[in-house]
Amino acid sequence: MNLSAIVSVSGKPGLWKALVQNKTGFVLESLDAQKTKLVVNLSTAKLAALEEITIFGDDEDIRLTEVLERMKTAGNVPDAKVDGTALRKFFREVAPGHDEEKVYASDMKKIVTWFNILKELPLFNEEPATAPSAEGETAEAAAAPVKVTEKPKEKPAPKKTAAPKAQAAKAAATRNPSKKG
Repeated sequence: MNLSAIVSVSGKPGLWKALVQNKTGFVLESLDAQKTKLVVNLSTAKLAALEEITIFGDDEDIRLTEVLERMKTAGNVPDAKVDGTALRKFFREVAPGHDEEKVYASDMKKIVTWFNILKELPLFNEEPATAPSAEGETAEAAAAPVKVTEKPKEKPAPKKTAAPKAQAAKAAATRNPSKKG
């Protein structure tokens, strides 16, 4: 599962794919059918990469990617609108050892909703781009060669300086002779 560019934006429903990054933030595209574009400013919005999200565990935190993999093989994923007890029962199967006091029903509903969005996408079944291949290259690098072209450095433009006498003559020529001063 390749979730490298998939993020969640606080205050925005659904999941987003990071297209490009600029100085102040990211340009995102929604993963739903509408493909809405969104420009987020990092100083005002919180982004959470799905690869980095963890679920509270009894002993140690459980990575979201592991839970999504188990959900993929589970087959009987409940609807996100079912009651909290049914979701808790399901999460005991796919996320054994999660902290039942810290993981709320709303968190489980969000994860099930995310799973339902992701399961239809081709990136959900592909390998991460950082997996090394037999030649020691990444799978992404082996798939498409990258051309690196270096932009030639621009030479600074020579400074235009006029001779001091020419500047003084020009300034004197522009004065109105009828006015003193």
